[in-house]
Amino acid sequence: MLIGKKLRVLVVDDTIVYRKAVSDVLADIPGVEVAGVAHNGKIAMSKIATLKPDMLTLDIEMPEMNGIEVLAELHRNYPNIGAVMVSTLTSDGGEMTMKALELGAFDFILKPQTNNPVESKKQLKQALTPIIREFKKSRNASSLLSKKGRFTRSAKPVQRRPFKPLGARSVVQSKTISKTSVNRGKAEIVTIGISTGGPNALTQMLPMLPGDLGVPVVIVQHMPPVFTKSLAASLDAKCALTVKEAEDREPIQNNTVYIAPGGKQMKLVASTDGKDRQIKITNDPPENSCKPSADYLFRSVGDYYVGRATAVIMTGMGSDGTKGLQVLKQKGARIIAQNEETCVVFGMPKAPIESGLADIVAPLNKIAEEILKSVR
Repeated sequence: MLIGKKLRVLVVDDTIVYRKAVSDVLADIPGVEVAGVAHNGKIAMSKIATLKPDMLTLDIEMPEMNGIEVLAELHRNYPNIGAVMVSTLTSDGGEMTMKALELGAFDFILKPQTNNPVESKKQLKQALTPIIREFKKSRNASSLLSKKGRFTRSAKPVQRRPFKPLGARSVVQSKTISKTSVNRGKAEIVTIGISTGGPNALTQMLPMLPGDLGVPVVIVQHMPPVFTKSLAASLDAKCALTVKEAEDREPIQNNTVYIAPGGKQMKLVASTDGKDRQIKITNDPPENSCKPSADYLFRSVGDYYVGRATAVIMTGMGSDGTKGLQVLKQKGARIIAQNEETCVVFGMPKAPIESGLADIVAPLNKIAEEILKSVR
């Protein structure tokens, strides 16, 4: 952890406007020092040995050596240096950002969509400040790149893969189960709330679930528009389950994972005849400054799956999901929380664990196994 010392950041961007803007924002954050700047990845790599940064802010699309190539080089030679990607709100930008997060980037921010320099800098500051603070606090942030090798990028399997329990590298700890008057049965839906470190964690966890899971999975991953579609496509290529960005009024199907669209809210509603459940995409306000919000989704799951839901709260900044889990708990849901040791940021699972909401506290490599137990 970097608590107690200044975080040295190397700013890498091929546009002078953004190099200056990001540098100015970083200089205003207490405990942060701008170690230097570079206008492409090749120059950045040549400066690392002398500047000794703790983190790079990395433009994804650069000449000579792009952000993805820099991450690969960091993994080989400087695995303890962190990276935050600076992305564009485009389909190509979304795909490259997903790849960067899977490769071990800590998080990403969007380049502002305004030509107003003052407003642009304000947006950068709002996005970058909490990420930098969490990076400084996180015990796992600086080691993400060194864990890159655990990922597989196989094509989507043609046949369903059998479930194979993982080796117990960490002990799954049971927490005190708070009392509920609701009879609890086999789960008929799984709902997940996740944020910072999420794409990386989902890339590891979801492929461990079998294609014949037998229930739908609904997920809120905090992300902007466009990027959730890229995330769904990336995960779909790796999973036995079908993974897609959710669409308004589509009926939920077993063995399908629905990811809430960025910039929208997602909940479950009854079909017109009341027999089935559908996805409802809304433009309702943010909750906990999040849109999509886990609380928003969790409440609706509680409405329709009393005693028949499994909720999972995973790595992420902030506390989104806690209030929704309280509702789910009262309605008999099983609650699984990711343990602190395997979270990139131990924010979202912290309160549910400490308050006793979580029935199971599991390391990342055991969450799929716990989900499977609850639905079988």
